[in-house]
Amino acid sequence: MVVLNKIYTRTGDKGDTALSDGSRVAKHDPRVEAYGTVDELNATLGLCRLHAADKLADRLSVIQNDLFDLGADLSRPNMDADDQAGYPVLRIVQSQVERLEREIDEMNADLQPLRSFILPGGSVLAAHLHLSRTVARRAERHATELAQAGDVNQAAVRYLNRLSDWLFVAARQANGGGTEDVLWVPGASR
Repeated sequence: MVVLNKIYTRTGDKGDTALSDGSRVAKHDPRVEAYGTVDELNATLGLCRLHAADKLADRLSVIQNDLFDLGADLSRPNMDADDQAGYPVLRIVQSQVERLEREIDEMNADLQPLRSFILPGGSVLAAHLHLSRTVARRAERHATELAQAGDVNQAAVRYLNRLSDWLFVAARQANGGGTEDVLWVPGASR
């Protein structure tokens, strides 16, 4: 159980922060960028939930919880030391990725195939979902950059990749099952 009695600690006043293994890094460290972007993504999903109906809102709630798991995962370097932590280390697992895949398939089953790229927009919910999708892609870029420089749970990278797809399909669902998607018209303003 997490207990936060005091919100400010002053430990980061000089520009560094603690990772979940206790090590300290600069607040602009690539690992902090990665899990910080996941936190930003979580906040955008909170906006999506304000406009979502029950089933989608419930799914978004599960994803928001997953994103806290993902942030914890990304904030802990050195996966080889997980078994020496003295407590269960929280990592994204393949079943979380597979749940997103099942939900994508379910949502996508009713959609017409795309014949053009989609411009972000349409309904308010779809616009928020598209914004979340772009933040998910940025989080994925940070995570893959981090993966090249050090050890990162590959399930976490897969999760972010699937989540952006999930958000794209959910945006199409929010646009009347795709009937209200705003389609890109190449060269339309020439």
